[in-house]
Amino acid sequence: MPIQSFIPPERTLMGPGPSDVSPRVLSALARPTIGHLDPKFIEMMDEVKSLLQYAFQTKNTYTMAISAPGSAGMEACFVNLVTPDDTVVVCQNGVFGARMIENVVRIGAKVVVVEGEWGKAVDPEALEEALKQTPEASFVAFVHAETSTGALSDCKTLCEIARKYNCLTIVDAVTSLGGVELRVDDWGIDAVYSGSQKCLSCVPGLSPISFSDKAAEIIKNRDSSVQSWFLDQSLVMGYWSGQGKRSYHHTAPVNSLYALHESLVMLQNEGLENSWARHQAQHKKLAAGLESLGLEFIVPEGERLPQLNLVYIPEGVDDAKVRQFLLTEYNLEIGAGLGKFAGTAWRIGLMGHTARNENVLVCLAALKEALAQ
Repeated sequence: MPIQSFIPPERTLMGPGPSDVSPRVLSALARPTIGHLDPKFIEMMDEVKSLLQYAFQTKNTYTMAISAPGSAGMEACFVNLVTPDDTVVVCQNGVFGARMIENVVRIGAKVVVVEGEWGKAVDPEALEEALKQTPEASFVAFVHAETSTGALSDCKTLCEIARKYNCLTIVDAVTSLGGVELRVDDWGIDAVYSGSQKCLSCVPGLSPISFSDKAAEIIKNRDSSVQSWFLDQSLVMGYWSGQGKRSYHHTAPVNSLYALHESLVMLQNEGLENSWARHQAQHKKLAAGLESLGLEFIVPEGERLPQLNLVYIPEGVDDAKVRQFLLTEYNLEIGAGLGKFAGTAWRIGLMGHTARNENVLVCLAALKEALAQ
């Protein structure tokens, strides 16, 4: 029998990502494909850059979208800035901090790890103590919103400490961009990366990224080539910079960038601070409902990500059976625990287009029924 067209089911995505994509963004994907050097496409790229500068709250010239997921954005930051001669202090309080460490190790640089408790924010005092003991450090790297645990760290304070010790910062904002306060310029972030599929509610596969002038100077004045040709930002900058003739680097994901443009227009129309407030308001409704079901939050209240809620699985409850019930009976996806929380926690997402009243109500009703069974 010949293979037929794939028609996916309609799901409500309340896991750690991807999030629900709005009909407007899906519609943008279906617009006619044009060349990635077409003047009209270049005009749209300039708008994407401007919209990303708004989302990141930055005036950084080198703000763009990498043609790959957030993990590529992470690697791009590290391989372009860090050399084997550097020392990097990495704060680890979850899975994605560990991936930062892996990037530093693969570059061959020295890594100093500030071990944090999973499910808690990064401890600023622990970072400062590590920097006192590591005067040779050039960079501080940390995850603003740890997707594996739902913990939100104090990005502003961590950046202030890094500057105090003359270190540049590399920040993972994959789950924070558009969902919680993030101010790249005001907080002095030097390199930041995110993902299209979280609070921006775009299709997966793109990584918004931004470099400060200091970081850009390092990239432009390297003594050695970046170990990854595709992620070498000195080559890509000529395509996204908007200065003079665009240089060809690779064929851009044209239709995916249409979708990102539309999602960023929606964020602009809603207003960035309104988006932050909406995520917080929906989180409060969900949190109250989860606690009424007897579910216990893992992350302390003052350190929780509103867009990613980590709760303990009650004793005697089968993790996989509950998630399968939600998927089968309600077309609802929630996330399993990751790393140290595998099998003991659920990650319930409220990202972007997903953060709506009707989704909170359906999730709570479905969980109530599943737990009763």
